Amino acid sequence: MTTKKATTAPDAAEMTAQTPVETPAAPAIVEKTFADFNVHPDIVASLADEGIIHPFPIQAMTLEVALGGHDIIGQAKTGTGKTLGFGIPMIQRVISPSDEAFATLASAGKPQALAVAPTRELAVQVSGDLAKAGKARGVRVVTIYGGRAFEPQVSALQRGVEIVVGTPGRLLDLAKQGHLDLSYVKSVVLDEADEMLDLGFLPDIEKLLAQTPASRQTMLFSATMPGAIVALARRYMTQPTHIRAMGGDEDGHTVKAVEQFVYRAHAMDKVEMLARMLQAKDRGLTLIFSRTKRTAAKVADDLAERGFAAAAIHGDLGQGAREQAMRAFRNGKVDVLVATDVAARGIDVDNVTHVINYQCPEDDKTYLHRIGRTARAGNKGVAVTFVDWDDLHRWGMINKALDLGIPKAAETYSSSEHFYAEMNIPANATGRLPKANRTREGLAAEKVEDLGETGKNHRGGPPDRGRSSAGHSGGGRSGGASSRGSRSSEGRERPPADRSKTDRSKSSDRPPSAEDSKPRRSRNRRRTHNGQADSAGTGAGAV
Repeated sequence: MTTKKATTAPDAAEMTAQTPVETPAAPAIVEKTFADFNVHPDIVASLADEGIIHPFPIQAMTLEVALGGHDIIGQAKTGTGKTLGFGIPMIQRVISPSDEAFATLASAGKPQALAVAPTRELAVQVSGDLAKAGKARGVRVVTIYGGRAFEPQVSALQRGVEIVVGTPGRLLDLAKQGHLDLSYVKSVVLDEADEMLDLGFLPDIEKLLAQTPASRQTMLFSATMPGAIVALARRYMTQPTHIRAMGGDEDGHTVKAVEQFVYRAHAMDKVEMLARMLQAKDRGLTLIFSRTKRTAAKVADDLAERGFAAAAIHGDLGQGAREQAMRAFRNGKVDVLVATDVAARGIDVDNVTHVINYQCPEDDKTYLHRIGRTARAGNKGVAVTFVDWDDLHRWGMINKALDLGIPKAAETYSSSEHFYAEMNIPANATGRLPKANRTREGLAAEKVEDLGETGKNHRGGPPDRGRSSAGHSGGGRSGGASSRGSRSSEGRERPPADRSKTDRSKSSDRPPSAEDSKPRRSRNRRRTHNGQADSAGTGAGAV
């Protein structure tokens, strides 16, 4: 009897144990599609064409509130998919030309939604995502930002538009000129609001919001929430819902999928370390961040000289050159992009596997937004930070603020064994990319678009200055003595010598008169007595 009970009881237990194990696995929040959130079928179809079926956590949490027209404060780690979280409600609320109500709309063609971004690159990225999601609905999206000519943007607004995406400065300029009418806007989105605060755009944001109806829906998104942003929300938002989507690791500040390494590197060895790291196995597109524009340009040039397909993007470049570099990076013609922090917010490119901080970030917020360019939308990535000896205290503050657990940076050189092992670098890698591996087309393969830029010479420098200096060097060669010799022998008296050459070149344009030729030659001979005599007769006269 006891044996019977022992055998039958386990059998029943096994039956009941096996049944509930398989049933709870079926329902899962992640498996929800956009159609489950009452999203317009045309929007669902457009997203499906792009391979986007299931929403990410920030999107799922936002759609439930935003589609009801409520104000939202969205806080999420960078790279978690905030754009569609606010983009889908914007597209759904507007009346597009394909809708029947558009024919009777009094404000047809006027902007019905406004999205404000801190940088040009981010504005372009947001605009592209909205255009893809609203393609089937026929929603017209226009990007407004500086660096481009005014006329095409004004023409686009005059033709009619439903959604405007732009940067604060150019939006405010067009609004003041009367080309941008915000009085019919139903939805306003402030993306990366903390960055706009850091860049000093808060007064411009307040002026733009003042031109929109008080009944608008306002959605504010940011990775961090400083006090000034909270004050802005209280002033311009109506009972906003605060949404925090921090992923599985609620206490962490960085995306968990980012593997982080910190190396104490010598300034003279950084480029060599970069060159070897860029040959790591399974490396995809790579972003390198620097603190200064000059460093970004120099690192890109050094890597290009070593055989890598590298490009730079920084504030000294015209908008055409910046967009050329971004297009080449997105298209894979270059796989290394060196950028300053101003570009960190706007770079949303697939397959970025490595982010390298060539110089230690200024603070923890900058660090977050830099490394947020990788491990986006559920992917994995690697973040590497080079720390100079002078920046050890700065790194200590970043580590403490973010609780990274890396208080000390390991002293590392380009030949260190742990560097090769952690970065998965082949043992035979050197500081130059082998010619057999140079398969990328390079930056030159991407055309520079003529944007009608204003205020900047996007060709790399004032051409008149180059021709002028070339003219001076030619004059030095014709003088009979080398410029190096004249500098060492004459020192400060070189300017009078240059003036004498100019006078001589001017006098050769016309035949000298009889009354002034003799004193002029005498004066020139005295001032350039170290040079060669023009003729034997002149030399005898001078003596």
